[in-house]
Amino acid sequence: MSLIKQGSEAASTPDRDDGATRQTRPMRVGSFRWWFENRETGTITVAQAPNPPLLVAFGCILGARLADGGLADGFRWLGTAGIAWWAVDEIVRGVNPWRRVLGLGGVGWVVLRVLG
Repeated sequence: MSLIKQGSEAASTPDRDDGATRQTRPMRVGSFRWWFENRETGTITVAQAPNPPLLVAFGCILGARLADGGLADGFRWLGTAGIAWWAVDEIVRGVNPWRRVLGLGGVGWVVLRVLG
């Protein structure tokens, strides 16, 4: 887990060698590594395989394209709910700041979709 030191721009993140030993190394807030490092594994994570909320959303978006009328509207709303579910999950449990920002963008898209 990342710890931000008071009065410093440095953070400390676990550096895993073989999983048994844990060392820490300084990491600058705002650096590439700070944005993209998975706080659980120490690897760089930009994208991940779709999780259930995104699979629901993608399936519903495809269903909306194939259906028409009220059924298409229902699929669109379910797809929007899937994106909202994914976005909130990323904000709460995202493995790095980049994933949390993606979640925030997803929430913004949902708000625009619902209001517009």
